[in-house]
Amino acid sequence: MTDRKTELAGNLAKVEERITAACVAAGRKREEVTLIVVTKTYPASDVRILSELGVRHVAENRDQDAAPKAAACADLPLKWHFVGQLQTNKVRSVVGYADVVQSVDRARLVTALSKEAVRAEREVGCLIQVALDAGASGRGERGGVSPHGIEELADLVGEAPGLRLDGLMTVAPLTGEYAGREQEAFRRLMDLSTDLRRAHPAATMVSAGMSADLEQAVAAGATHVRVGTAVLGVRPSLG
Repeated sequence: MTDRKTELAGNLAKVEERITAACVAAGRKREEVTLIVVTKTYPASDVRILSELGVRHVAENRDQDAAPKAAACADLPLKWHFVGQLQTNKVRSVVGYADVVQSVDRARLVTALSKEAVRAEREVGCLIQVALDAGASGRGERGGVSPHGIEELADLVGEAPGLRLDGLMTVAPLTGEYAGREQEAFRRLMDLSTDLRRAHPAATMVSAGMSADLEQAVAAGATHVRVGTAVLGVRPSLG
């Protein structure tokens, strides 16, 4: 086993222990929570090792990095999630590899995703990104739509050819009433998920929690956690 594989295996084991302990504490079954490893800034070789270690869900946030990496790993049994803010001019590329886009936050993006999914003859899963720090503009610092905008956007996705409404995603906000209150933020997302499922029963996915706050996300009821640093190490700075 290479040094890097040994390192990643050890890190994965620690994250697995954390998720399992969080599930026990919350009275949940371990299989209710899916680990997504965020591989941004790390090479395709790391993705290949993660696949060998049993990881099946990986996430990227920049198309210019993700597209070549996904192509290099096309032979692996992976599900690719796009989690970054997505510009419409990158949609065609992203639809080429992403199984799920977790950052859907505006009508224009829904239209673009639908057009390219139909063109590529693919079905792309979509999560509405919820901004719990949304101000008067209705958008958050790191993208996302305010809770008031979920219903309209969800209906658009639900009616759009080539798209599948899978659920909701959020990032714990750094400002506003939920700053520093991750578990309350994630509980709010769960309440919004309950509301969403009344109109869209199949939209059961709730993506929340990262390396620092995955326990709070599991406690609140998240179905997917997005973990990068705790698995891959501290990221090299982007130039």
